[in-house]
Amino acid sequence: MNAELIVSISGIRDTTRDAAIEFAAEMDRRDVRLSLLVAPRLKNGYRLVEDAATQSWLRGRRARGDAIVLHGYDQAATKRRRAEFATLPRHEARLRLTAADRVLEQVELRTRLFAAPRWDASAGAIEALPEVGFRLALGLTSILDLERNVAQKARVYGIGEGFRAEPWWCRALVLGAARTARRGGVLRLAVSAAQLGRSGPRQAMLDAVDLALFHGATSEVYRWEPFTAARAA
Repeated sequence: MNAELIVSISGIRDTTRDAAIEFAAEMDRRDVRLSLLVAPRLKNGYRLVEDAATQSWLRGRRARGDAIVLHGYDQAATKRRRAEFATLPRHEARLRLTAADRVLEQVELRTRLFAAPRWDASAGAIEALPEVGFRLALGLTSILDLERNVAQKARVYGIGEGFRAEPWWCRALVLGAARTARRGGVLRLAVSAAQLGRSGPRQAMLDAVDLALFHGATSEVYRWEPFTAARAA
């Protein structure tokens, strides 16, 4: 059974967009689609609603088959060294999710997919997600279908945003990705756009993708499959 390859980029903003664009072009040459993790607000006062160029690029990528995934609301308002949704109670998580959902709807990037910053969501956040209309929750070691309450086990191999980026880690990531691709299943690669601006992490991610493709992995994106077949029956 061939592996399924899912490649995601987070931290896309005005200062990292060019690196993301260059990496996306490399993925296009390999016929690999991307899952783009988008946050309405980031550190240093960044607001997606004020960044028309990034909005336009994201909409264009989705039109050609990439996926948009909500990736938190306002990490800058979170205590230092703590992921935004890691400890939130249900009510507060719902407020943040609702606010983020409205922003993405405003910029025509609304999605039903959610990945918490650093892939870390509290039990309260998971409970709040379907209340706001989300159908898929992406964690560090699993992909949870919120409507079916079924989790698919698959870990993230990442660089940046909670993951290390040193040369030894990059080498370990490439080797781990190759092993997963050989065994089949779901290979989830994740990189922050800031790390794509560095030659070492960028090359490691390209090597991991190339090895996965060499072992027969097929490109996919994060997605939620509707109940059409079951309902028709």
